[in-house]
Amino acid sequence: MIRLAITMGDPAGIGPEIIIKAFQGEEAGFACLPTVIGSCDILRKTAEALNLPVQIRTVDAGGAYHFTSGVISVIEPEFEYDLRGIFAGAPQKECGSAAKSCIDLAVRSIQEGQLDALCTAPISKEAMKAAGFGFPGHTEYLADLSGTDDFAMLLCGGGLRVALATIHTALSNVPGLLSVEGILAKLRLLHKFIPLFGAEKPRLGVCGVNPHAGEGGMFGNEEAEKITPAITKARMEGIDASGPFPADTIFYRMLKGDFDAILAMYHDQGLGPLKTVGFRDGVNITMGLPFIRTSVDHGTGFDIAGKGIADPASLIAAIKLAVFLGENQLKRK
Repeated sequence: MIRLAITMGDPAGIGPEIIIKAFQGEEAGFACLPTVIGSCDILRKTAEALNLPVQIRTVDAGGAYHFTSGVISVIEPEFEYDLRGIFAGAPQKECGSAAKSCIDLAVRSIQEGQLDALCTAPISKEAMKAAGFGFPGHTEYLADLSGTDDFAMLLCGGGLRVALATIHTALSNVPGLLSVEGILAKLRLLHKFIPLFGAEKPRLGVCGVNPHAGEGGMFGNEEAEKITPAITKARMEGIDASGPFPADTIFYRMLKGDFDAILAMYHDQGLGPLKTVGFRDGVNITMGLPFIRTSVDHGTGFDIAGKGIADPASLIAAIKLAVFLGENQLKRK
């Protein structure tokens, strides 16, 4: 069975709450060996404050801890700061540092062969920055820790699978960041990764970046100068990529069954449609890493942290997908 690391995320956000809720129901049915990387004290206090019955036990990395409803096995990192003074609902540098420690230990445990795959609860970019974190987010940091140069976000939910050519950047930067080689690299990643879902010869649809995919150059030249040449090169390599298609119709076409995945050109172009049809159970995946990594497709929820109303659906979906992809990855090795 897959030995799955689940990082706690930001201690002041909803990460601890949704982890506890995810481990409470037999209906979750995690067919894996799950271990939470985080603070036992934070998890216990969260459970007590929200009246959520759960047993929390400290364990060692590398052990085999089967999923049991109401029981959470936790590996604690060495935290830089004392977390007893933190409070729910706001970014704090102590929490950013703690979240980083959890990520570091999880990746190190995978690299040392003690764990197999990773599922992450949400972090606060503001808190991480306050703690001296120099990366835009989880995705870029995990790539750096694992020495990965070619990587991409893949979002799944509501029947859609959407990868992003550019990630966390201002919209004004997108045209300059797009390149033939960059788009081609993302198509190669999709072509290699999507078979883990069962589509052995994935059909990839590619978005244009401009309205109507440029309308023959009337609304921009990125399609002709960057996107179409990348698609042409991909097809020469045996990758079944087509487009560029207008972003206002391509997602509907995937829901009809025309594609196995879509490559969007920027963050909101891809995440807007996906969160519309898969808001509760969306999952974020990082392609290109040497291990499977999934994550919730939402933020820290500071506005609802500590109120007991956070929905664990996305985390449950992320855990189950990490197990599914991890098992398929192992079968192919």
